[in-house]
Amino acid sequence: MAGETSSQVLLLHAKRLRRSLNDLPDEILLHILSFFPTVDAITTSLTSRKWRLLWSLVPSLNFSYELFPLAGDSYPDTTQVEFFADFVNRTLILRPDSHIHTFRLSFIFEDGYELHVNSWIRCAVTRLKARELLIDLFINESYHGRHSWYYEFDFSLLRYGRVEVLRLTNCFLSLKTNMSTMNLCSMRSIYFERVDLTDQMVRDLISGCPNLEQLELRSCVRLKNLVISSSRIKKLALGYDYGSESKESIEIECPNLCSLSFSNCSSAQFVLNEAPALVEFRVVFTRFTVKYFDLWSKIVRLLEQAPHVEKLIVQNWWYKFLISKDPFPKDFTLNNLNYLELRTGYTRYGLVGMAALLALCPNVQTMVLDYTDKTHKVKEDENLLEELLNEVMFNMPKLKKVTIIAYTGTQVQVNLVTILKRQGVKIELVPVNFDDNNSYPPGVEFTNPPQIEFLP
Repeated sequence: MAGETSSQVLLLHAKRLRRSLNDLPDEILLHILSFFPTVDAITTSLTSRKWRLLWSLVPSLNFSYELFPLAGDSYPDTTQVEFFADFVNRTLILRPDSHIHTFRLSFIFEDGYELHVNSWIRCAVTRLKARELLIDLFINESYHGRHSWYYEFDFSLLRYGRVEVLRLTNCFLSLKTNMSTMNLCSMRSIYFERVDLTDQMVRDLISGCPNLEQLELRSCVRLKNLVISSSRIKKLALGYDYGSESKESIEIECPNLCSLSFSNCSSAQFVLNEAPALVEFRVVFTRFTVKYFDLWSKIVRLLEQAPHVEKLIVQNWWYKFLISKDPFPKDFTLNNLNYLELRTGYTRYGLVGMAALLALCPNVQTMVLDYTDKTHKVKEDENLLEELLNEVMFNMPKLKKVTIIAYTGTQVQVNLVTILKRQGVKIELVPVNFDDNNSYPPGVEFTNPPQIEFLP
């Protein structure tokens, strides 16, 4: 169906069912249209009288610059940005005051369009009472490399709204001197990516949103000594670029924190104060070389402050702890852990690390092994004693199910499957490419056609 619009696909589907979409109640039609770009939702108004006003009642507005049609010969004196801005302006003018759930704007911001963007956001927040405000001003790396225009989002635009979810990408931020007076009680979730932030601005944001429960910061510049302190935050995700080595410390003091995620985080010091409610812990490094082991180990050691973790997602570099000068305390265990996901390389060192980690998780029931070769090109010397390599002991009394992603049938993988089968563990293998000539251990469930059931 290449080249067909969303509305054409919808009509074609109705013809195949030999039913008219007009037979469906308006509530269902509005729900369907809420997944369309707004320009396509408006196009459906041309199909029949029933559809003429439906677009104006859709509970979401999605203005996507990437999906917007070109200006073409009909508008020879209009740039694409002008054409898009004019469409957004006319749509918001014609839209009635019925409330919406989501306002999504994806736009190439250029000099001279600040008033436009301000008016669009003000309309979404104050007149349409949007619950979710998603503003993405990063479209193309090459474009933004040539232009240095950045939109400055004024947080006071939210004062008279009901926004619960705020997502900003690629902009500056303007905050009131005393953010606590704004008292944005409706705000529950904030996601910032490529947003210019200082340590003080983060503290001000938290004070101005007293009910904030989720905070995610990705590639936000100028953070140096980041402090996240809140009794309300339950989910926190931090992600930086690898070049952000100027960051000196990250300190987290959130007693009700349930989920904590680090992605490519570099900092001289990581501090996690008591986190008794933390049940999910995630550490991801897309580059995984010796250079980043110190960062990885600093973050992983935060688990000592979160003994009740139930779900752990982490790279498998655990074997290095066996020769570390500062290993975990001998009495350290993760007794509540029942789900373990490892980004691992299938080497003897990987098996040693896996066994060392499983020894700390006596009650784990489900394990997922995700093989990512790019993250595990590490020289295998590490002065690891040969007897450790030759005497890998797995302690997994509660383990019931293991899923091995990107199974290739190497000898190390086959040996691991054999060990797991002896323990009576249910095994699911997701091969890279299915080949009838591959020799897989008998009695193993595969997730590949034709014999087997797909994993979600």
